[in-house]
Amino acid sequence: MTDIPVIHAGQLAIRYLVDGSATQSMGMFELTVPPGSNVPPPHSHTQNDECIYVLEGAIRYSVDAESRDLAAGEHMFSPKGSVHQFSNPFDRPARALVVQTPDIGAQYFRDVAAVVNAGGPPDKATLVAVMARYGLRPAAPAAAP
Repeated sequence: MTDIPVIHAGQLAIRYLVDGSATQSMGMFELTVPPGSNVPPPHSHTQNDECIYVLEGAIRYSVDAESRDLAAGEHMFSPKGSVHQFSNPFDRPARALVVQTPDIGAQYFRDVAAVVNAGGPPDKATLVAVMARYGLRPAAPAAAP
């Protein structure tokens, strides 16, 4: 097996296994999420379905109004248009397999990494612009009670 480069976006590590973006087909990557790491904001995909399957550790994953703590061997599906997010509030790193169809591709994560890893707080407007180029939309902030 060839060595697959890992993309580091802040504290997250993304190792693409199948990049289906060129052919608009399925893509698959391994995601490593350290405890308490900064993660993407709640968002939706305009063109992609996504499924996460936890390989080790645990991930808190939310799709629309449903939130679950997923342990190794568990999964959750995010249909296109659904608002989803993840975190690792637990005490050890988590590793998950993520499948998207069609794939947004490894270049999305390289573009995000360029903004997040630039030093200092990430420029939110630039991140939102990167997300928009790939069909991701940040969720509207929750209304105050």
